[in-house]
Amino acid sequence: MFKLDHKLLITIATATTLLVSTSSANFVKKSSIDGGVYYPVTKKGYTGPYKVNTKALGMKLNNGRVPTTNELKAWNKDIMYDGTGLPEGSGSVEDGEALYEAQCVMCHGDFGSGGGGYPSLSKGNAQEMQQTLKNQRNKPDADGPVRVFGSYWPEASTLYWYIKDAMPHAKSKTLSANETYALTAYILNINEFEIDGVEVDEEYVLNRAKFLKIKMPNRDGFVPKIKGKNGLKNVRKFYKNPKNFGAIKVTPSKRCMSDCQKKSAKTIYIKNGGISQFEPPMSIVRDLPKVKANHSSFDAKKSYKDNCTMCHGSFAPAAGDKTAWSDLLKKGINKVYTNGIKGTKTGMPAKGGASLSDAEFKKVVDFMVNFK
Repeated sequence: MFKLDHKLLITIATATTLLVSTSSANFVKKSSIDGGVYYPVTKKGYTGPYKVNTKALGMKLNNGRVPTTNELKAWNKDIMYDGTGLPEGSGSVEDGEALYEAQCVMCHGDFGSGGGGYPSLSKGNAQEMQQTLKNQRNKPDADGPVRVFGSYWPEASTLYWYIKDAMPHAKSKTLSANETYALTAYILNINEFEIDGVEVDEEYVLNRAKFLKIKMPNRDGFVPKIKGKNGLKNVRKFYKNPKNFGAIKVTPSKRCMSDCQKKSAKTIYIKNGGISQFEPPMSIVRDLPKVKANHSSFDAKKSYKDNCTMCHGSFAPAAGDKTAWSDLLKKGINKVYTNGIKGTKTGMPAKGGASLSDAEFKKVVDFMVNFK
């Protein structure tokens, strides 16, 4: 554990308060970055209307420690919109496609189409898709807005940063700078980007200098403006006025803990989750010449390691986990086979995204259930 800072101690102390001042006048308050309000502790020991437990404020904690310089450095990997933090390196679309097929396609689908609850990375030409963000506002009968990386995100730096810091799932922080550039280049390619007038085609090589020239179609599509030295000031000013984001300002003299705003929209919940419809529809044609498999030499353990461990063992049942598999086996092993072969709406890609025959896939399932 790391050492708690003073603001967190104030929060802890506030939670252990004696209660309540009878007057709400003359509270010292400040606006937080999102427009909310917090009350610093006054010299008289109040935070807003609440009396602070000053003993809790002054107590010393003997658990945790201050992180070392190297520990902080290892986590301080922010990639900013102006290129701050972006490392030197390079990667090609061709190498990125190979990496994607090996480590990403099982969740994000062919060519970034998404599926099983995992987000799409592309829906075609980013510039054209960005125009759909206005559809339901000025063309109510048109298709809805397309919100994927190319059409919606304002900065490409977030893509590089997210891949490097969090992908592939369950094996985060394992990609080198060059591999991250390659995957970024591939995603730019399937979004049909141009950089400085040059198409990001199959032979394109992305490096730091070229990356800094990327112009996202929706770079001006968000409010408030957060760039530059006045970024935080602009955000505070924007959220200070509830009319800017459709909120209703509660009367300051009236304390409100629940049902503070009138309901203005109907909430609709999506049952079962996942993504099952694609536009255009994903092809399920498998028309390559059939090759007779030699099942006697098939290594189920190796196939599990190559195709399944990225998910199974982190947020899905691992091989040999009897307790986890017992629930899935209540409907019988054939149901487990069917779900795995066809995929599920809760996140399991068909055959885990692997190119296996049904018989080979069943052998992998048998290994995972019996661990032999």
